Amino acid sequence: MTYRIVHRTTYKYKYPVVFGNHVACLTPRTLDHHRCHWSELRITPQPASRSDRLDYYGNQISLFTIQQPHKQLVVEARSEVSIEGRRPGMPPSSPAWEDVARVLPEDRSAAGLAAYQFVFESSRIKPSAEFALYAIKSFTPGRPWADALLDLTARIHKDFLFDAKATNVRTSTEEVFRKRRGVCQDFAHLQIACLRSLKLPARYVSGYLRTYPPPGRPRLIGADASHAWASAFCPGSGWLDVDPTNNLIVGDGHVTLGWGRDYGEVSPLRGLILGGRDHTLKVSVDVEPLEE
Repeated sequence: MTYRIVHRTTYKYKYPVVFGNHVACLTPRTLDHHRCHWSELRITPQPASRSDRLDYYGNQISLFTIQQPHKQLVVEARSEVSIEGRRPGMPPSSPAWEDVARVLPEDRSAAGLAAYQFVFESSRIKPSAEFALYAIKSFTPGRPWADALLDLTARIHKDFLFDAKATNVRTSTEEVFRKRRGVCQDFAHLQIACLRSLKLPARYVSGYLRTYPPPGRPRLIGADASHAWASAFCPGSGWLDVDPTNNLIVGDGHVTLGWGRDYGEVSPLRGLILGGRDHTLKVSVDVEPLEE
């Protein structure tokens, strides 16, 4: 499968913005199971400067500065990604989850050290006894790590309602837990908070999810979604990706942009502006399959 992806973000400001510094994380990663063949970023107005580099986690990011007054900013990312192999699923067997939590702090391998940094709190995800108490119903004594992870994924999907109006990008994970509703970003944060509260490594993944129209209906351009899910580390098996929003093991319909400790490190577009005051935001995503 090959996908052509168009992700268009439009900010409209009430008053002119006279200066803006922005960071975009909109280039899909190349992984064992999918390859980014090309990617481009179209920015209006034209930036005064731009640089592209890899961040700490190996995500491709673009930094750009706009120095001319503007009342609208349009950032359109275009890319082509092919699914070239099967994404790793759940291992047929896995160690007990307690063994993972116990052994990882002593693991000095490159993979173990890289995973261990995702045990600790981040700016948007703070482990707590409350999250541990919710998670422990899935992580019963001696239960295999992969089985417990899938059970937690299913429980979050069942217990929490998808509601696009219930939260925003500043809503805390604690508030999402109380409201029992949110969006994919919130559910990924919640699952990661639960895992870290049990001293298990988990990271936040930003990407896209291909959607399918209802039977007999045409596919609507721009109606797909940017998406987020959780990824948890299992010694001997690597990173296991799960989608609590849809109760799925992440598969070939998911395209990875990047990962970090939470949304704040891999948000598609973030920055600092001078001026503007109030603004409106419109996001359109199109994940178009080019071949079956």
